Amino acid sequence: MRTTRLLTTVEAHAEGEPGRVITGGLPHLPGHTVFDKMRHMQTHHDDIRQLMLREPRGHPALCCNALVPPCHPDADMGFIIMEQSEYPPMSGSNTICVVTVLLETGILPMVEPVTELTLEAPAGLIRVHATCVHGKVTSVTFRNVPAFAIHLDERIDVPGIGPVTVDIAWGGMFFVLAEAAPLGIDLDGDNGAEILRVSEAIRHAAAEQLPVAHPDNPAIIGPTITNLWGPPTDPATHGRGAITLSTGSFDPASPHTASGILDRSPCGTGTCAKMAVLHARGALGVGQDYVIAGPLGTTFTGRIVEETTVGPYNAIVPTLSGQGWIYGTSGFMLDPTDPFPKGYTIGDMW
Repeated sequence: MRTTRLLTTVEAHAEGEPGRVITGGLPHLPGHTVFDKMRHMQTHHDDIRQLMLREPRGHPALCCNALVPPCHPDADMGFIIMEQSEYPPMSGSNTICVVTVLLETGILPMVEPVTELTLEAPAGLIRVHATCVHGKVTSVTFRNVPAFAIHLDERIDVPGIGPVTVDIAWGGMFFVLAEAAPLGIDLDGDNGAEILRVSEAIRHAAAEQLPVAHPDNPAIIGPTITNLWGPPTDPATHGRGAITLSTGSFDPASPHTASGILDRSPCGTGTCAKMAVLHARGALGVGQDYVIAGPLGTTFTGRIVEETTVGPYNAIVPTLSGQGWIYGTSGFMLDPTDPFPKGYTIGDMW
């Protein structure tokens, strides 16, 4: 077999959101931090992201993670998160997938009943508490980077929709959050096409009218992702959300052609951003749980463990809990004559 690239992966999902983990075949990625390594990969090896996430090896809903040596002395492993249109600094579902793969495959030693480890994400250090039973990771709880709200109840003008009231918050990515009911949006997963259309229009307008940058790392800008939220339908939860990840460009003149995908999980960073907004409004306190359901009805549980500040903003330190499952292992090759060395996208799905 002829190949110019060979990548080994473990396939996993966290509460429904697929998060492929690359375990071998990556080039050397220089840098003093995992954020530096991510930027190097983005600049010099983005073909790997495209190869893994686009067809025929990937699909629109897929995320991918690259295991890399950590740079911080406290970290046990580093990882770079790759999605269809960006390299997020942090992701909750991908963190859960990475922890599950690291421990269940033996890359890092599993200690029962609890394994404590530290990951270095591009956003910073992530402290992990994994509950383990008979070789299975049954729950992953991680201490996320501080989350904070930048804008509350701001009005933006969204072409094709009109004025929309939004919040902008950081939970490991920059989210624009809007309540679904005033927009006439049903958050049921079967309504994905309409959720996508409205979410992408809001994201595009917010990025133009309310651009933000992280005070500790101005290279991280946004908002890049949308969180439509609503009241719970299950009394065991506190709310529900629909998080849209862009899978391509957006033309405000043709919003019906928006390209994106719903996060299959409740979205960990989106949950943390929502908790930051609730805390800023005095609606969620330290020590309180916040259980959020995603489009499949699966849940993540967030909790505010302390208050802090990030630059000029009041912030929270959140934890997030969920579970991941491994469903396969793969080896991917690239034949030197393959006409699609970076994969491809077609408008029926993308």
